[in-house]
Amino acid sequence: MKKLLISALSLLMISLNGYSQKSDDGSNFKPNGKPLVTIFSDFRYSVQDGKTNPAFEISRAYFGYQYNFSPSFSTKVLFDVTSTNNSTNTFPSAYSAYVKNAFGEYSNKIIKVDFGMIGTNMFNLQESMWGKRYLLKSFQDLNGYGSSADLGVGMKLQLAPQVSLDAQIVNGEGYQKVQSDSAVKVSLGMTVEPVKHLLVRVYGDYMKKNDSQTTLNAMLAYNCDKLTLAGEYNYQKGNKMVKDHALNGLSFWGTYKTCHTMSIFARFDNLTSKNDWNAAKDGQLYSAGLEFFPVKGMAIAPNFQLTNPKKDGIKSTSNFLVNFNFSF
Repeated sequence: MKKLLISALSLLMISLNGYSQKSDDGSNFKPNGKPLVTIFSDFRYSVQDGKTNPAFEISRAYFGYQYNFSPSFSTKVLFDVTSTNNSTNTFPSAYSAYVKNAFGEYSNKIIKVDFGMIGTNMFNLQESMWGKRYLLKSFQDLNGYGSSADLGVGMKLQLAPQVSLDAQIVNGEGYQKVQSDSAVKVSLGMTVEPVKHLLVRVYGDYMKKNDSQTTLNAMLAYNCDKLTLAGEYNYQKGNKMVKDHALNGLSFWGTYKTCHTMSIFARFDNLTSKNDWNAAKDGQLYSAGLEFFPVKGMAIAPNFQLTNPKKDGIKSTSNFLVNFNFSF
């Protein structure tokens, strides 16, 4: 890890020096910023064991600001206001606010470095390709493999047009539970585009306190303007640093854009745990629907989601939803 950090700092200094020599005097650049607002809302009609429950929800809202000091240096602050009710079958009763992002960034064509409350590299590519966070989280986020943001430092190197390497050192607790302890999470990922539109990503992380947690992920995806097809395998040993708590998961999804205002999508997830310690949450998830884009910054998705728990005695739940995403 020391060698990795020394190499990263060396590359950063070389990149800064080379970029400053190539850049102009900055006279053509004017510092600028923009507000960031995103709102997730939905109508949900749930059916479980013959019982129905309709609900209107505002599940999450993001409020923030991004500011560019120069072509290379910027900062971002983002607050996450989320429902404190984790159940999908009752009305939310209260909201909590968290600082999701608060970081400074240096970037050029070769390197990007973030420091502060940063977005993690664990599943950010999968989430961006899935592109429907407002109706369903990506697999690792949904099943508690890790957090989408954390306090630490991260770096991404563009080794070649088709190859990038990313590394991070973060607290490991996530942005909703920031703690100061002896444990940190170290992660490393690589993304390769062997042929146009085909992406291969491998990722791993490790953290230890009393017991250790290790995560491995592999994804293969085809992504072009109209079609996205992807599949990923996820393994985690020592979930939440609890010995023998291992998770295995598969996720497959696809999106086809029929025109510039509409797309269709489908997804299948399967989660299993060693010795069924997570049996209440293990099982399959099926999702399919339509997505409409009537104007810029708005998405509407009528969809169906079915959860089929593995544990005996827990009935399947069918959810008929209309999800809304507003961004401006």
